[in-house]
Amino acid sequence: MNPVGKALWYIESHFAEEITLDEIAAVGGVSRYHMSRAFSVATGQSALRHVRGRRLSEAARSLAKGAPDILAVALAAGYASHEAFTRAFGEQFGLTPEQLRARGRLDNLKLVEPFIMDQSLLTNLEAPRFEALKPLLIAGLGERYSCESSKAIPAQWQRFAPQIGHVPGQVGKVAYGVFCNSDDDGNFDYICGVEVSDFSDLPAEFSRVRIPGQRYAVFAHRDHISTIRRTMNSIWNKWLPESRYEAADAPSFERYGEGFDSRSGNGGLEIWIPIKN
Repeated sequence: MNPVGKALWYIESHFAEEITLDEIAAVGGVSRYHMSRAFSVATGQSALRHVRGRRLSEAARSLAKGAPDILAVALAAGYASHEAFTRAFGEQFGLTPEQLRARGRLDNLKLVEPFIMDQSLLTNLEAPRFEALKPLLIAGLGERYSCESSKAIPAQWQRFAPQIGHVPGQVGKVAYGVFCNSDDDGNFDYICGVEVSDFSDLPAEFSRVRIPGQRYAVFAHRDHISTIRRTMNSIWNKWLPESRYEAADAPSFERYGEGFDSRSGNGGLEIWIPIKN
């Protein structure tokens, strides 16, 4: 399996934390030297420079939106002081955090964006099982994405993960990644969430989605999470067109059981695709 793909997933899911090249290499299953060379060849920059660039790019987005406390942004980006953050920010973008906040826009800024993972098709997709799902209430953090911007979904999980287990009315320990409200241009809402008993006591910033009772084809994704795009692509562009089934107009979702390890990206998950009866 591609060690750089694993590394990219790990960085995108953990860049707000202090992570080292040794940790990135361990997730990729290779030596520190191997990861250093492989990452540079595949992406054109070092792994740690990519980490810094992602942190500063997310900080830039916050500032362009008018974040009131620059020190808070600096701390969230992993910098211990306003001065250290300003120095790194200037080296990355050629202006100070204050200047970016004042102008309030990101145009002409060379942001470091997430890389798109492997999107080729599987030749050995495991056959699904079929489930009659009972209605579910899911609550968590929601974002609107295009096909191009969806590579930022791991960062959304990074923001939501600390809240799992502390969501008012949470039912069980399973997490869900729900795709819903898609349009003809390929835009969709994605909610990182958990099942809840009701919506009444949730924080105001939480998104909510009701998943109706529906028949689903359930696919196991047993490989590392970084390859999930490949499995998704194979389901929608190979299995479904070649099957006798038709997708239903209902939310699809990823189901992360207790065996999934959010630190390593291993442990597997399930992909639930709604199908017409």
